[in-house]
Amino acid sequence: MKILGMQFAPLNVPLKRRLETLAAALWIVLLSFGDFIGFTIAGYLLFCTEYIRYLMPLYFLWIYYDWDTCDRGGRSEKYTRWLRNCTWLRYFCNYFPVELVKTTDLDPNKLYLFCSFPHGILATGIFCAFATDFLGCKEKFPGLDVRPVVLDQHFKIPFFREYAYTNGCVSSNPESLHYLLSTKPSPPHTGRATILMIGGASESLECKPGTYRILVKRRKGFVKIALMHGAPLVPVFSFGETDVYDQIYGTEGSRLKKVQHYIRKKIGLAPVILKGRGFFQYSFGIIPQRRPIYVVVGSPIELPKIETPTAEQINEYHAKFIENLVDLFETHKHKYIENADSVKLELMP
Repeated sequence: MKILGMQFAPLNVPLKRRLETLAAALWIVLLSFGDFIGFTIAGYLLFCTEYIRYLMPLYFLWIYYDWDTCDRGGRSEKYTRWLRNCTWLRYFCNYFPVELVKTTDLDPNKLYLFCSFPHGILATGIFCAFATDFLGCKEKFPGLDVRPVVLDQHFKIPFFREYAYTNGCVSSNPESLHYLLSTKPSPPHTGRATILMIGGASESLECKPGTYRILVKRRKGFVKIALMHGAPLVPVFSFGETDVYDQIYGTEGSRLKKVQHYIRKKIGLAPVILKGRGFFQYSFGIIPQRRPIYVVVGSPIELPKIETPTAEQINEYHAKFIENLVDLFETHKHKYIENADSVKLELMP
């Protein structure tokens, strides 16, 4: 139904779909404004409450004590199980919906580095596949402790840090990655899958529906770290990730893109001017579009353990990884992309 050029949702939408939309709206608000919300709650409790303010120093002391948990493998499963299996996230995963596709079995005793593309605006597919238990990641990859990697700064924000922890997330800094790729997890897990989004915030600025632009040519640090620990690299591709949001796009060198890169370098987050939908209409808003996402996990690339890899060795295995990633995309794109022959994987310089 269109009114004044706006496409509205029909009145007889089933309750299940309304709840899925609500779940998606809550998720995007929390993820987009979580840092601000965390500081606001902390400030309110500290300055505007009569008795709870006296508990806040204890909470800040806990943050100090817990400061490096994000670099030491994150929270144990007994603290993450409840959120990863809550009804809210089940509705959220079903909103798009998201599907996790396994192409091969993985050795449950190894420490893998999953290298995911594309980042998209908010890495929605990777969150549903590996930060919740609804898509069967633990059943499809038994024995592996699954740890999504997110920006280090999220673990410095009061209250919001607890949300990141209870999704099973860990920090993106090198210390955290070295720990994850060198240390066996606690029982009952025997191996680990560390989920790293290589393109990061910069790649989100290249996200447009129907396109797949990824940043990998200059990103070689993940190969170096994997070589230092002999960790297999696993290419992961999220088909449909770039379709859930559009954005006001600035070409490279434009004033908008320069401002976005400047802000990203200062705060670590990309200031994307996204275009989604609303709760009752489909024309504009911050809620993601209801588009299917398929997170395809490829075959592992075995790497030797080289404590001090040379530039030549890093380049060799980096080229091998890109070759496998492109092959993964070309092999599966006809299953998950409409008009796949016209869609190419663009490797940004």
